[in-house]
Amino acid sequence: MKKCRFFLIIFAGLFLFGACNDEWTEEQYTRYISFKAPVNADGVATVYVRYRGESVSNYKLPLIMSGSTTNDQNVTVRVAIDPDTLNQLNLEQFQSRKDLYYKQMEDRFFTMPQAVDFKAGEDVSLLDIDFTFGDIDLADKWILPLTIEEDPEDRYFRHPRQYYKKALLRVMPFNDFSGTYGSTNLGIYVKGGEDGAPIVKNNVQLYAVNDSTVFFYAGMVDEDRMDRHNYKVYARFDGETRLVTLYSDNPAMKFQANETPLFSVHEEMDVTHPYLLKRTITIRGLDYNFTDYSSSEAVDFDFTVKGLITMERRINTQIPDEDQAIEW
Repeated sequence: MKKCRFFLIIFAGLFLFGACNDEWTEEQYTRYISFKAPVNADGVATVYVRYRGESVSNYKLPLIMSGSTTNDQNVTVRVAIDPDTLNQLNLEQFQSRKDLYYKQMEDRFFTMPQAVDFKAGEDVSLLDIDFTFGDIDLADKWILPLTIEEDPEDRYFRHPRQYYKKALLRVMPFNDFSGTYGSTNLGIYVKGGEDGAPIVKNNVQLYAVNDSTVFFYAGMVDEDRMDRHNYKVYARFDGETRLVTLYSDNPAMKFQANETPLFSVHEEMDVTHPYLLKRTITIRGLDYNFTDYSSSEAVDFDFTVKGLITMERRINTQIPDEDQAIEW
């Protein structure tokens, strides 16, 4: 009798051990397809792409197949433009402030395939998006809204959560001079009161226009202004003379550059992370006047802006793709 019990225990143990092993070889979950495009506090995923004018700039958006085992079959996943989700985001974020709405990227600025192939043995695939920015105006907040389409034959399953099965790409073309500059040394004065205390912003955003030109908003104007398009100040960088030419295309703001700024570029490797290149751009001698003519219907406001701004880019030299190497 004891021997029978002993053999029963051994047999049960072997059965359970075999069952445990099967758990490691068989798929335990539904293999969902999702984008790798995590959203920020604004509900979008910012992607940076090198500005190349009429030439093509490529961005590879990862798609991921989840699961406990490696994908063992060839799968074709369909991807489509998703204006409905973008409309929903605009309503949730900005309600009636349509001037702040994100704008769907126009077809002339990009091309992409309608499907992505996963090969057996691969859990990650890449959606190749080709951008041709040309004369794009970054005063508009461009979004490329994408969604993974359902497969009516259930050959694949898109992730049930919205921010996995959809990607709202805030596309930001960049050049060597665009980016977020620290501006605590840049003073904004009411014209004639330059001896008084200035208004100071923590940061100034410079947006790419072409390879050597950026624009920024004058004074305290920023992306939240309804009429921000009217207050763009352009800055053209000359790599030989290190001079920065400031100008405006809106006569109504009465822009006047009082000096010609100079820029400098300093590079050094990070001490604690020797693979990181720190590139610092400093623009000195900013000094210009402009008129805010639309904040009030009764009176115009004249301002003088002077000082310097600085931006540091940290670049991982171990990563070959430029947009991925920069720590944005």
